[in-house]
Amino acid sequence: MSLLLAALIFNSLFIACLTAPQEHVWTDEVVSYSGFQLWSITPHNKEGREFLEKIQRDYELDVWQESRSGNGTVDVLIPPDFQPELKLRLADVEIPYLVKINDVQTVINNGNAKVSISDEKVKAQGYKMDWTSYHRLSDIYSYLTYLANSFPQIVTLIDIGWSYEGRPLYVVRISSASSPDTKPAIWIDGGIHAREWITPAVATYFIQQLVEVAGNAELSTNLVWYIMPVMNPDGYEFTHKRNRLWRKSRSKAALFCRGVDHNRNFGYKWGGLGASRNPCAETFRGSAAFSERETAAVSKFIQGKSTNIKVSITLHSYGQYIILPWAYDVLYPTDYDELLALAENAASKFVRFKYSVGNTAQLLYPSSGSSADWAKSIGIKYTYAVELGDTGTYGFVLPPSLILPICEDFFPALKVFADKAATMTH
Repeated sequence: MSLLLAALIFNSLFIACLTAPQEHVWTDEVVSYSGFQLWSITPHNKEGREFLEKIQRDYELDVWQESRSGNGTVDVLIPPDFQPELKLRLADVEIPYLVKINDVQTVINNGNAKVSISDEKVKAQGYKMDWTSYHRLSDIYSYLTYLANSFPQIVTLIDIGWSYEGRPLYVVRISSASSPDTKPAIWIDGGIHAREWITPAVATYFIQQLVEVAGNAELSTNLVWYIMPVMNPDGYEFTHKRNRLWRKSRSKAALFCRGVDHNRNFGYKWGGLGASRNPCAETFRGSAAFSERETAAVSKFIQGKSTNIKVSITLHSYGQYIILPWAYDVLYPTDYDELLALAENAASKFVRFKYSVGNTAQLLYPSSGSSADWAKSIGIKYTYAVELGDTGTYGFVLPPSLILPICEDFFPALKVFADKAATMTH
């Protein structure tokens, strides 16, 4: 190894250790975010935004949320070592900021409290799942198995493949139709980004409402639901065991870095704007489109149902947006107005958490290789990504107390999408 190459590798590792600890590459120890703060920074003009972008690159900061609309704020995770210097640099250029979370690890600890469901309750209902706490993958999968065994007339648990680390990839099919393969369908997925714990919670809540609540039976009479609560089971488990803020898959991307951003790995406009070639980056696109076992399995399954799937919803967090194609650039599909009208109708049903609606790349940022763009490209008409609550008070470390309010607030909006899908026969 040349001295220059060795120096470059050492420098990269040194920087990685100073910034957000995405993974300890040498050990299996649990990553701590003690002293890390979440800052909401508001650049008021183009120069300020460019300055902030430079800071993000120079310090390799983890950007939690950004908006291209107006004077949108940017939520950034700030390591303790950089806080004094960045305060001075922002003050010099008069860019205001607000500390939203004073110590991220404290919030993580509060949100990671162990699930405490009594043995009596588990015995009575047959499963551990609830929507007042976050659950490990084993609880989620056990719940899906319980439903398939208890309601075989409407629930089918479909194993569509295996993750990189050997975990099954499950899709739940829900329908009471006598010939479900002929009915219009809705696809919903969660957990594509590992740290977005609210998304599997919302997806499983939808399943529970559709299967176990008799008053919702009509939603499965003339409609088939395909719901995948956890598209990234390896990453999801890693967030529970090692690193709460891990985002990507867990495949071996490079010598010192793991993971691919599944939402940059789909095969439409793959490798364009908003997708990184750097294997250590949060938005690493992978070595090729569908390089990941998870995205390959999901795409194969959806393609097999694409003539029937009329609505596709991929759940993310956070920000409270319903966003529309295209994501790869500020461009609009020819039927954009129809997609927008349905999204606005759904958004009007939210009461507690108000959702903004618009084009993904224009409202937020370009992101090529996204699952939503790919779904639209293969002919699924109504395709959306939904960024769930909140708007940044807690971000990715949303407390369990907000799970049920977010779920309950969404369900009336989900019925809007269901009503549209049920009327589409072609």
